[in-house]
Amino acid sequence: MPPIANLSELIRTMQPMQQPGSYVFCTLVQLPPMLAPEALMIFREQEGITVIVTEAVAQQFGLPYSFVAAWITLQVHSALDAVGLTAAVATALTTAGVSCNVVAGYYHDHLFVPLAEGGRAVKVLEELARTG
Repeated sequence: MPPIANLSELIRTMQPMQQPGSYVFCTLVQLPPMLAPEALMIFREQEGITVIVTEAVAQQFGLPYSFVAAWITLQVHSALDAVGLTAAVATALTTAGVSCNVVAGYYHDHLFVPLAEGGRAVKVLEELARTG
C-alpha cells in the first residue's frame, strides 16, 4: 500500500495501537555493540547518542533513564512529507493533558507517552480518528 499524505485520511485511518511493555529513552556517549540489536531507535545528536529500549534492556545494561513510556504505533502508512498529522495528534493529546514524544519511522509514526497514560492516550487518538 502506498503512503498516505492526505491529513483527513491519515487521521481517519491511523488506528493507534499500544505495544506491550515499557520503554525508556537513554543517552550515551558511545553505543555498546551489544546494545544496538536491542534498540528500537538510535539517533546521534551533538550532545550524545539517544537510544530507545525496553525498560528491561536498560536495566540489563545498567543504563540510566528517567522517563518510562508506553509505545503507541499509528498503524497508517504515513508519507514522510505528509503535513499535519503530528500537529493533530499532539494537539489532541495536549488537550487531554498527555505528554508525547513522536518518532517517525519509514512506515509509521510512533508515540511515546507516560506509561500510566498509554490506555487513555489510545482512547484520545481513537476519538480523534472518529471525529477527524
